Amino acid sequence: MSGLNASLGYFVAVVIFAASVRTLLRKWPRFSFISEFASSFMLVACWLEVQTIVEVGEWAGGLGPDVTLTILFVVLLTHGVICGAASGNPSLVMLKFLQLETTTLPTLLGVAAQFLGAHLGLLVAVYYWGLELTDMHMIKNLMARECSTSLLVSLYQGFFTECVCALIFHLIHLNLQRRHALIRVPLVAVLLTFLSHAARGYTSAYMNPSLAYGLTFHCPGFTLAEYALVYWLGPLTGMMLALLLYMGHIPRIFAKNLFYLQKTRFRVPKGEKGDKKKK
Repeated sequence: MSGLNASLGYFVAVVIFAASVRTLLRKWPRFSFISEFASSFMLVACWLEVQTIVEVGEWAGGLGPDVTLTILFVVLLTHGVICGAASGNPSLVMLKFLQLETTTLPTLLGVAAQFLGAHLGLLVAVYYWGLELTDMHMIKNLMARECSTSLLVSLYQGFFTECVCALIFHLIHLNLQRRHALIRVPLVAVLLTFLSHAARGYTSAYMNPSLAYGLTFHCPGFTLAEYALVYWLGPLTGMMLALLLYMGHIPRIFAKNLFYLQKTRFRVPKGEKGDKKKK
């Protein structure tokens, strides 16, 4: 229980930092890309602590999978509420770029900020483990040097897993994007929790390049290129397929609709049709 209390304090501190950054940035809209920095930092820093509870707490602290899943859901729900439109996910930033909602420079700044936030989140988590406030964190600190990778299958299976999970996530996310936040945020948190649990024995279904960078790229077992193939190219491929299925085309690449017929918005009034027939 003391381990969970320490983790709760850590979660609260990270959330306060992210919320403070977002509050300060409301005065300077031009620097809104820093919101992605705070969002990615919060997501990585909190998820690393959730990993600690999963890896150590389940066998050292007697915590069941139901507890760890609940903690992950609460973290994702809090992240959605606090960060709002700042997803902390490069795939979602690229999605807006492909939909012509943003230009090149904000997209590049947003993605760079997300990876910087992920790296800072990793550094903060490692420092926190080094304090060894509880037995759980002492064990995690000893394990941190040789962490276990989240990629537990071959590269092709990993790529397919991330691609399919990203396809499912983005299709549902695109359909929920115009829903009210009270509906959208909890459903997205449930979906991410479910996919992460379902793919736990494969890749953990991060579907987020910067999140994967912070959580597993530093672990031995695979090279940077191999991790990038699974955790960067896989989610981006799934995202593009989801956009293609949702819209029938990818606006940034081509305008022709491949799947759906576009109905005309303006109809000729019936009176005009009758006049034309009489003439």
